[in-house]
Amino acid sequence: MSMVFDEHPERLSVTNELHARPFQPMRAPGRALQLAFKQPSAAERDPERDREHLTALLDRFGVAHPAPGANHHTVDIGRFVLKWERHTEFVSYTLYEQGETDRMFQAGLADHLPQDWVASAPGKVIAAIQCEFIMSDGREDALEMMRGPLAPEFSAESLAVAWVVNKCVLALGDFRIHEGGYSRFALIICGNVGPRRIGRVCQRLMEIEVYRTLSMLALPVARKTAGRLTEIERDLTAMVSDVASQNGGGSDEEILASLTQLSADIEALKANTAFRFGAGGAYEALVNERIDMLHEERVEGRQQLREFMLRRYQPAMRTVHAAERRLQDISLRASRMAQLLRTRVNVALEAQNQDLLESMNARADMQLRLQRTVEGLSVVAISYYAVSLAGYLLYPLSDVIGLSEGEITAVATIPIVLGVWWFVRRIRAKLEKDG
Repeated sequence: MSMVFDEHPERLSVTNELHARPFQPMRAPGRALQLAFKQPSAAERDPERDREHLTALLDRFGVAHPAPGANHHTVDIGRFVLKWERHTEFVSYTLYEQGETDRMFQAGLADHLPQDWVASAPGKVIAAIQCEFIMSDGREDALEMMRGPLAPEFSAESLAVAWVVNKCVLALGDFRIHEGGYSRFALIICGNVGPRRIGRVCQRLMEIEVYRTLSMLALPVARKTAGRLTEIERDLTAMVSDVASQNGGGSDEEILASLTQLSADIEALKANTAFRFGAGGAYEALVNERIDMLHEERVEGRQQLREFMLRRYQPAMRTVHAAERRLQDISLRASRMAQLLRTRVNVALEAQNQDLLESMNARADMQLRLQRTVEGLSVVAISYYAVSLAGYLLYPLSDVIGLSEGEITAVATIPIVLGVWWFVRRIRAKLEKDG
């Protein structure tokens, strides 16, 4: 990783020549510089790596380390004060320096940061900001500075200007990256304002720029998501047409399988974009909140920071929100479509089950009739064997009872058949009761 202001050394030379002219009417009692580091793909930073990187810098100056587990640390390092803050996605280093200078927006503060230490940072520079504190002799003098010496330092097209702190400070910023890779702000002090209030205004301006940059990371994700959603929506529309016409290229089961896969793709897309869209919305809220805290007042009909955001920033965020809402809408449509198809498939299955039950009832009725037929044949067969056994038992008594063997068989047949029939019916009744 290389520092943003080291990527174009030729621009530094141009910048130094540009700022070589003295600004006699302006006195800068101090300045601030902020660098924000973010890892390319990590949502949650490793706190230990961030603290180790900070400790390595503090050791070079021989100053105190942060408390264990701390997420912010402020320490005086010679000419300037270093403020370190660790956030969810990024870590920021802010340098505050006091002392007048006749050259505005110079990159001199970067000389205090060892380049090898910068190169070893856990992440890349996501935002680099310079803010100059300039003293004036009153509001008219501040306006003259804005129109004259400070005008070449900002882009007139995107310059946002506003009175803050009850018109005691004139804030300027163009939200452009200038030579050296820095965004620029200027605070022209024209009233009795304490250093703490100036510091808070400076901090809010820097936070606006950092949070604006971080929220804009959701824009390329939204554009990529919009392209994928167009493909998904086309496939979903084709499935809806097939279901509505009932003359599609596949059955309900096949369409449901395709829709299930499409729903899985939608859920994967939601999972991959949820954090970035959520973070973008949170950063957008912070940007608007910080602007509200400035209580801007208009300067000579020029655009304020809020108006700049409405023209240049909010359209991008509306694109993000539109992609997020579209993703949710397609997810709901796919869910409703899947529910409809499942209902149709279930109705078809219930119809098939009803036909199956009817055929099973018919087979059971046939089996019952067959069982009754077999039961009658069983009575005949059992009776035949029973009569034969009875004959073998009674034939020796034919002389005693005075009947022939044929007569004995005839007399025994009727009661034996009735007895077998009764016995079989009783067994069947018991089995049906137990079943």
